[in-house]
Amino acid sequence: AKFVLESPWSIFQKGSLKYVVVYFVLILFFSWFYTMVTLKPDEMAENMHKSSGFIPGIRPGEKTEIFLEKVLTKVSIIGGTFAGIIAVFPIIMESYTKFKGIAFGGTSILIIVGVALETMKQLESQLVMRHYQGFLK
Repeated sequence: AKFVLESPWSIFQKGSLKYVVVYFVLILFFSWFYTMVTLKPDEMAENMHKSSGFIPGIRPGEKTEIFLEKVLTKVSIIGGTFAGIIAVFPIIMESYTKFKGIAFGGTSILIIVGVALETMKQLESQLVMRHYQGFLK
């Protein structure tokens, strides 16, 4: 009864349980939606068929499309859950514990980790390239 009497805008009050749940569900939905829109299992199955590719144990065509859709759904839900946990964790820590003023939000952490991993890849490729240049000279 209390839920009905509250303002519908209370889900936008950062730190409330409703906010955290809605935020998490939206992250899950949009991660799944983005995966399905960008990867398009039907086009992937068609391209595999055209290039004579196949998945062992799966018949080409519609069965491949269904299989790819199932796999992409599972992977996007797992990834969305992980992203949701990372995004919601600082909000929960700040709202329900004594840890106040957390400097980094979940999205900031994702960006920092992504940039750090990309920088590491570039450094590694530069070191490998420099090693090969020295070997050829």
